[in-house]
Amino acid sequence: MKKVKKYYIICKNGERRYRDKIYKIGKMAVIIDGKSLAKKTRENLKIECEKLKDKGIIPKLAVIMVGDDPASKVYVRNKSKACDEIGVKYEEYILKDSITQKELIDLIHKLNEDKTVNGILLQSPIPNHLDIDEAFREISSEKDVDGFNPVNIGKLLLNQDTFVSCTPYGIMKMFEEYNIDLEGKNLVIIGRSNIVGKPLMACCLNNHATVTVCHSRTKGLKEKTKNADILIAAIGKSKFVTADMVKEGAVVIDVGINRGEDKKLTGDVDFEEVKKKASYITPVPGGVGPMTIAMLMNNVIKATINQNK
Repeated sequence: MKKVKKYYIICKNGERRYRDKIYKIGKMAVIIDGKSLAKKTRENLKIECEKLKDKGIIPKLAVIMVGDDPASKVYVRNKSKACDEIGVKYEEYILKDSITQKELIDLIHKLNEDKTVNGILLQSPIPNHLDIDEAFREISSEKDVDGFNPVNIGKLLLNQDTFVSCTPYGIMKMFEEYNIDLEGKNLVIIGRSNIVGKPLMACCLNNHATVTVCHSRTKGLKEKTKNADILIAAIGKSKFVTADMVKEGAVVIDVGINRGEDKKLTGDVDFEEVKKKASYITPVPGGVGPMTIAMLMNNVIKATINQNK
């Protein structure tokens, strides 16, 4: 049984916003519904897109994919569907895995110069003979909707307005939606990738959390995670985070997407056990994943507005 009490909070604009505050009986966590939040975000972005079209501006996203990686195909297809839903024009460039670095960079330069293209995304991974870091550097910072250009990463570290990498951005929106305050909290991130761990560290520092980043060479990992008010797992190891690694009442964010032997998706967190200790937790699927694509769409609309001031 859960006792639910209605209350409201005062938003920054003075608006009263009603929410359900859940008083938990027992140790069951509140499930952070990324799927529902992503849907609401897309609906709002669709309205923004229609406003742009009323002014004769049609947002356009160009996606580059090199090779035929099965997972990449799924991600690209989901991005195409999101564009269709919101009203963003979508262009896809499927390149052979034998393409040279020069050919890839030439395509990026062409899209940089195309004024009808507002956002450019290079789907990773790409073949090993190609330099993805150079490719990210060559994507115009004004069209870098993935937030991987060094200019945008630098702005993020300086807490300046920029394009934030989509997964970290989605996580920050979840915190905002569920009124999870980061200020002064001990926050632990497991994983230091350029795509999630490092930009997420900057996002959390910018929101006044005390951040610890752990990785494969971290000693005494369990001691660090058990001290975390907020624990974020982003390492790509199925059910790596177990209940004995989690502080009672912690907020647990699971970024991992792994497919088990039974073909079912699992996260980096042992969801069924950890949810008994956590105060909030994200599921897999239906948690961080949908928010990543929603934030990509947000960045495309933002880029379009910035380029048409």
